[in-house]
Amino acid sequence: MADPSSYRPQTGEIPTNPGVYRFRDPHGRVIYVGKAKNLRSRLNSYFANPAGLLPKTHAMVHAASSVEWTVVGSELESLQLEFTWIKEFKPRFNVVFRDDKTYPYLAVTMGEKLPRVQVMRGERRKGTRYFGPYTAGAIRETMDTLLRVFPVRSCSAGVLKRAQASGRPCLLGYIDKCSAPCVGRVTPEEHRALAEDFCAFMGGEAKRFIARLEKEMGAAVAILDYERAARLRDDITALRKVFERNAVVLAEDTDADVFALHEDELEAAVQVFHVRGGRVRGQRGWVVEKVEDFTTPDLVEHLLQQVYGEDAEIQGRLPREVLVPVEPSNAQDLAVWLGGIRGAKVDIRVPQRGDKAALMSTVRENAEHALRLHKTRRAGDLTVRSQALQELQEALELPVPLLRIECYDVSHVQGTNVVASMVVVEDGLPKKSDYRKFSITGAAATDDTAAMHDVLTRRFRHYLVDKTAQVEAAELVATPAAPAPAAAAGFGANGAAPAGSGANGAAPGAATADAALSDTTTPAPRAKFAYPPNLVVVDGGKPQVNAAARALEALGVDDVYVVGLAKRLEEVWLPDSDFPVILPRSSQGLYMLQRIRDEAHRFAISFHRQKRGKAMTVSALDGVPGLGDSKRKALLAHFGSVKKIKAASAEELTEAKGVGPALAAAIVTHFSPGGAGGDSDESVPAINMTTGEVLET
Repeated sequence: MADPSSYRPQTGEIPTNPGVYRFRDPHGRVIYVGKAKNLRSRLNSYFANPAGLLPKTHAMVHAASSVEWTVVGSELESLQLEFTWIKEFKPRFNVVFRDDKTYPYLAVTMGEKLPRVQVMRGERRKGTRYFGPYTAGAIRETMDTLLRVFPVRSCSAGVLKRAQASGRPCLLGYIDKCSAPCVGRVTPEEHRALAEDFCAFMGGEAKRFIARLEKEMGAAVAILDYERAARLRDDITALRKVFERNAVVLAEDTDADVFALHEDELEAAVQVFHVRGGRVRGQRGWVVEKVEDFTTPDLVEHLLQQVYGEDAEIQGRLPREVLVPVEPSNAQDLAVWLGGIRGAKVDIRVPQRGDKAALMSTVRENAEHALRLHKTRRAGDLTVRSQALQELQEALELPVPLLRIECYDVSHVQGTNVVASMVVVEDGLPKKSDYRKFSITGAAATDDTAAMHDVLTRRFRHYLVDKTAQVEAAELVATPAAPAPAAAAGFGANGAAPAGSGANGAAPGAATADAALSDTTTPAPRAKFAYPPNLVVVDGGKPQVNAAARALEALGVDDVYVVGLAKRLEEVWLPDSDFPVILPRSSQGLYMLQRIRDEAHRFAISFHRQKRGKAMTVSALDGVPGLGDSKRKALLAHFGSVKKIKAASAEELTEAKGVGPALAAAIVTHFSPGGAGGDSDESVPAINMTTGEVLET
């Protein structure tokens, strides 16, 4: 690993112009390409304090052995040169968008003498027109439906040669799903015309073909050719089925690509809807591993660079409008660059309202689902889970395998409604039945470290109580009972067991022990928690880890290990350690820790929102002991207002449904001058603090 100071250029040597720079490793390979408005400022940021860099950037500057730069005349030129070099060198530290799945396209090989319709994946071929991408099921159904109206060849080259040699078409030719140019039913020119019509229909000219067939059907009816009219009717139905499959989402003259993304600290999922003629003609997705410290605008810029710069087919279908979730970096220069590819103006916009914003929301939901599905599939792989657990055990130098991991997170808003969550992972998979929630009050709610100490203390105090109860129960079972005389034990004179003593004749000691247990009036307490974890993960850095370790030490728990995951730099902290453990960026162990931490964060936030929502609904009747929601509603329905309830006597209160003398007395006491609610202002109504709705008057 190289020392960045060994190849750091002098500050005065670096120009202040815009340009593009390249980091190379000791073998001369380009490992990173970047651009900058000011080369000197940007490059100095890599060398000023390498220890303070993010882990991914830290790894890059230490893997490199030299840096070089090229000055350009404008930011647009730097954008173009950066893309060219990324495409040429494919640096391993640059963002690379990869398809989250292999999407099939409907392709027509117009470059062949007899064009063929087929489903294709992978690299694009010259002379072939592509439509899509589609899902696998939809593309097969679309192709099968359209071949009824446009009977273009769909057989392979081998089938075509055999048909030409034998003079007999294949099965599709006999069922009218192919015009059979192989045996001369149509000429190559007529077959090419069919393929052109197929492409025109898929390109958005459906209405023209439907109108033409309707006109032909009317003409057939006029001459009483009902058989042909029926065939044309079925063709029209088939075309409408394909045409209506893509719902109209925007105005019919709208051609746009709608991008949305969903990201976390490690990865980002991107989805794009291709809208042509106001209809969604295709969908595509990518998942990218974030190996650079990119903001969302930077991510969008590199996304558009790669999508429109590398895919020749997409270049040919680049629309007038590109809708993105946030404005990319260098948006104006990027629009000029895309306009050069398209040969006409391209607008890059962020929809704020209306149909386009609604469609953007739909695309974003698809991106969220894609990232969640990607993580679920990755986490569900047994080999990957085993590798992650092994990497964690080795990196943290733990002597025991990590069969059970518990993660804790604290959630609040400015110290109010403080809650915590506990999530459990066993064998690398979440065990939701063991999840727990904690409400934190009093002194423990003053800060995160105190809250973490309180939660760990409560959790492991329960564990110690359960452990003691289990030990006592085990000792009771293991204690042998005093031997009893044979007659007293129910044995006959010959020593045989009685008929009701069991088929095998259980030993007297065991039977007595079972009887002792069955006679116990106090059942064993149900464990509030399952067995203890091998590893406790807390969301936070050194302070939170030390607080958790102090809680375990105070309880005498010495067989549970504690680590913390600091979110800003994804560092793993150990108790009483001055330096964190840095797991490799590609580590499956780091990925598992982050997934557990994010799940604990989600669980804590959901509980916090639930508790905060309840706290925001305020009522003067809430403090009355024994008064629940149903009886409170009955009182309000009977008296009409809180003011009248306060003024009512105990006898009058019992007239309300469900209110007895004891509850009536409690209400009177609560609202008396010395009671908890006696000094409240009667003019203050009960209000939902979230919506402002007046609940009681």
